[in-house]
Amino acid sequence: MSGEGLLVRRIREGTVIDHITAGRALHVVRLLGLEGSGYTMAVVMNVDSRKLGRKDIVKVEGLFLNSDQVRMVSLVAPNATLNIIRDGVVVLKRKVEPPELLEGFIRCPNPTCITRKEGEFVRSRMVMVSRSPLVYRCLYCGTLIGEDEIVKLLTS
Repeated sequence: MSGEGLLVRRIREGTVIDHITAGRALHVVRLLGLEGSGYTMAVVMNVDSRKLGRKDIVKVEGLFLNSDQVRMVSLVAPNATLNIIRDGVVVLKRKVEPPELLEGFIRCPNPTCITRKEGEFVRSRMVMVSRSPLVYRCLYCGTLIGEDEIVKLLTS
């Protein structure tokens, strides 16, 4: 066999999450609860990408993400592309879009924030201040939360 390339079987029905920031595929798998789920999947890590230099890819047979799952993926991999596969053909391809406002998705890391106080029933609210790099600001205390910290908060 000559030439270079990856040999990963095509999926017939499911989702391919492409253009994941290199090194974050396992975070995506964990975040979506796919470990031990029984889904057949392929996780390809640290491969060459013209757009990103290096990237990860997650292919999951039989899984179609709901809007909350897409939102979570967008926070861990804001440059990702979702490909929906039906009968072996890509029927939908779109970039994920991190939401402008996050309510209750990320707990503010500031221990003195009102959202962290015992007995207070205030949902966290974060507003996006930068798309690249991805940064959110807590609307209550002003704490800035960058992309790497978002990954830690969501996957720990």
